[in-house]
Amino acid sequence: MTKLLQTIVDGLGVGSTYALLALGISLIFGVMHLVNFAHGELITVGAYVSYFFFLHGGSWWWMPVAIIGSAMLASVATELVAFRWVRNASPFTLLLTSFALERLSHALWQILVSPKQRAFPKPSWVFYQFKLGGISFEWMDIVTILVTAATLLLTALVFKRTMFGISVRGAAEDFDAARLMGVRANRVISGAFAFAGLLAGVAACLILMRSPSADPSMGSDWLMKAVIAAVVGGLGSFSGAVIGGLVLGLLETLTRAYLPEVATGWDKFSTAVTFVVIAAFFVARPDGIFKVSHAERV
Repeated sequence: MTKLLQTIVDGLGVGSTYALLALGISLIFGVMHLVNFAHGELITVGAYVSYFFFLHGGSWWWMPVAIIGSAMLASVATELVAFRWVRNASPFTLLLTSFALERLSHALWQILVSPKQRAFPKPSWVFYQFKLGGISFEWMDIVTILVTAATLLLTALVFKRTMFGISVRGAAEDFDAARLMGVRANRVISGAFAFAGLLAGVAACLILMRSPSADPSMGSDWLMKAVIAAVVGGLGSFSGAVIGGLVLGLLETLTRAYLPEVATGWDKFSTAVTFVVIAAFFVARPDGIFKVSHAERV
């Protein structure tokens, strides 16, 4: 029982990060019908911003502000520089643009900084533990869960109580009808990218506190998990993205904890088992946990 509870808390910690990233992906998909494969690069941006600031005496007391701010700016910049010009193009063109941005990001960091990993200090408290009922928990897991819960609550309030949120939800349902009602396309899409950047920035803070390093391709692995989580929940569903992220995180940690170690590659083996389970889920329910209907754009 002790091991199970600790594993569940670990899974919720990992799954919370997936949920934040998956929510950003679902948000952009809702307003643009685009699976943005450049979304993971916002984590890389936050990592290199942290690295450069720590080279000049940075501190974790204010570093989250720099990480989140840089992620939001980078997200809005990708919409202005790249996606705005192909907004009315085919889905394949949009997808190809996002892949091109991801590859360009990798190349630029390798050329301008270094292809090698760059480390920087982590907060001293990250791996501190406390006991509750005889069970040891890491503070970072609890912080991750609480920060994610607060961020999701903020997201719910924004999209249910503000005019911006209502406009985004309307655009996600039927963009053409929303424009006829006075919704400005540029403002809504730029706002959606900014908010997706905010979510990615929060996720980047949680990731970098655990693994304080910058690497040109570090966003790719997180992106893959986030896309899977978004699809599991139902691409375009905000609630589905959160549930999909938590399910994926729990599934990963439970398989690692309870599957037998297979030689020296048990971690890859557990990942393979996770993907097999997800593949079986898609066979039974290809639309994900929540089926989302979108108006067809013409």
